[in-house]
Amino acid sequence: MKAYELLFFVAPTINDETRAGVMKRIETTIVSAEGQIDNVDNWGKRKLAYEINGLTDGDYTLIDFHADPQSIAELERVLRITDAVERHMIVARTDRD
Repeated sequence: MKAYELLFFVAPTINDETRAGVMKRIETTIVSAEGQIDNVDNWGKRKLAYEINGLTDGDYTLIDFHADPQSIAELERVLRITDAVERHMIVARTDRD
């Protein structure tokens, strides 16, 4: 398994229940592909560099995890179809393998 880092943000106005649902969906996708989550770091509300979809702030979360490279495509698909996730980025961390 390889080490990855997922950074995503949601609108700061969404409720905690929706945010927890997004996290649960991400965790389920990673674990169902026999991956493991190492660390979840909630960065909180941050100012965006430019306006995205009418938002000037975002509520950021960073997730460190290990997964097979084939499962990353499924995680990308889940993040794209999840309406609450405004933007996301998955990066392979070769320094943590």
